[in-house]
Amino acid sequence: MQVPQVITDYFAAANTDDADRVAACFADDAVVRDEGRDIHGRSAVRVWAQETRRKYGYHAEVRASENVADRTIVTAHLTSEFPGSPIDLRYRFKLAGGKIVALEVG
Repeated sequence: MQVPQVITDYFAAANTDDADRVAACFADDAVVRDEGRDIHGRSAVRVWAQETRRKYGYHAEVRASENVADRTIVTAHLTSEFPGSPIDLRYRFKLAGGKIVALEVG
């Protein structure tokens, strides 16, 4: 399975408590769509990563990846203490210049 390095780096960082490391995977003007809201900019992404980690404390394992148009779609298996765990989520990444410029989680 071929997964771009920045996406591998994102999941490795997301499995830690290091929100700065997560944010470093994103472009300055990146947009994240998660749980019905849009997060704009790298500093907001950092806060989102920190809040999500605190709320769910999950571990994500990449299970599949495919390229569709200008997106890399990754299916990840998440385990945690949240209701419904474990769960498979789809992450739709748009990349440019070695960074994540857009991410939709759902």
